[in-house]
Amino acid sequence: MNLAAVGQPIIQVRDLTKNFGRFVAVDRVSFDIQPGEILGFLGPNGAGKTTTIKMIMGLLKISAGTILVKGLDSQSQRRQIKKTLGYMSQKFSLYPLLSGYENIEFFAGISGLKSKQIGLKQQEMERDVNQEILRLKVQDIPPGIRQKIALFVCLLSEPEIILLDEPTSGVDPEVRRLFWMEIYQLKKAGKTILVTTHNLDEAEYADRIIVIHRGRIILQGEPQALAREHGSGSIEELFKEAVRDRETP
Repeated sequence: MNLAAVGQPIIQVRDLTKNFGRFVAVDRVSFDIQPGEILGFLGPNGAGKTTTIKMIMGLLKISAGTILVKGLDSQSQRRQIKKTLGYMSQKFSLYPLLSGYENIEFFAGISGLKSKQIGLKQQEMERDVNQEILRLKVQDIPPGIRQKIALFVCLLSEPEIILLDEPTSGVDPEVRRLFWMEIYQLKKAGKTILVTTHNLDEAEYADRIIVIHRGRIILQGEPQALAREHGSGSIEELFKEAVRDRETP
């Protein structure tokens, strides 16, 4: 079924909750992601972004609520949706003591690619990254290029939906801009993309944003429309106002 044609969300999140003991990391969060959309999931560190993305991936058990990916339950039907999703983790995307080539070989292997296909994928990476750099251990590769390799690895299984968790964390503004150009190319190729970030200035890159604070959604909509609606000059200003309104007794 063509979800875009019928206007059905490709991901549906309803009343999603995650408890760690008494601590509520995600508190009754609901949102949709449309096919072919870039959704920015913004908020400070510890807001609940990574926890949410891990529940969508099926890597964390849901305490309450539901997540449907293309109409399939993310918990009970995880195997069926696994190839639909590509995940680039903030902290663990590549093995630092393996070379770029070795990382591609390893992740391509667990994605089910055969030896010949793996070789072709390594050659494909050589179009963007010099062979000398790909032979280096990942820990010795510059952050911007390491990020490019991590995204390439994320796409090895040719997923329809791409979940990027803080992909621009720790890189300079120019590398961040170039990475977003890569994201736009993925959108042009028909991919659906969820990007988490704590850099509020990245909001303008997304088609639509969700701002989360202390496990709850405090804002969502198109960036410019939200700024106009609330009379704010920027998303950062809007975020500060929204937080202040919720913390004022």
